Amino acid sequence: MGERDHDIPLRDLLAQVRACRHCEDTLPLGPRPVLRASASARLLIIGQAPGTRVHASGIPWDDPSGERLRQWLQLDREQFYDESRIAIVPMGFCYPGRGKSGDLPPPPACAPRWHAALQRQMPALQLVLLVGSYAQQYYQAQSPAAPVPRETLTARVRRWQAFGPRFFPLPHPSPRNTLWLRRNPWFEAEVLPALRQRVAAVLDL
Repeated sequence: MGERDHDIPLRDLLAQVRACRHCEDTLPLGPRPVLRASASARLLIIGQAPGTRVHASGIPWDDPSGERLRQWLQLDREQFYDESRIAIVPMGFCYPGRGKSGDLPPPPACAPRWHAALQRQMPALQLVLLVGSYAQQYYQAQSPAAPVPRETLTARVRRWQAFGPRFFPLPHPSPRNTLWLRRNPWFEAEVLPALRQRVAAVLDL
């Protein structure tokens, strides 16, 4: 994108994103960018990239990971998919394919190509959830929490307060992380209550 593209209307910018074919040659199921945004959104959720189920439906977090995320946030589906209040812009907009231990990393071109321009068109944003390592590593330089060499996701989530007030780091809610949740009971006991309180305040619930 050029500088002149940064201030185009959000609906036109979203149309450009959804028409993007930048990574077409590397995507096993072809391009299908999945995201939601509105100028009135107060909460932005930045996750990883769509899985096969989300690629098929075109609905972000339309899978078991999304069910757990909604539980964490204490939001029902109607609240979660209220585009006027919640934007969903992942690190990679299209399904990246399968690797040896799960889905491949998000396509690296999406975030630097589109994220800043999209967020400039969402002036009401108050809170950005950084779900998983890819989002946290990309946005940590923009948060008050200075990067720590070789810092793990667990360490970042433990010091979630250092990312505030705009950013809030979370583990990925994938069923693959059930063991992590069992090994880190402090997340449910300490972090989730603070997360829910912050989300409720931002959304006026």
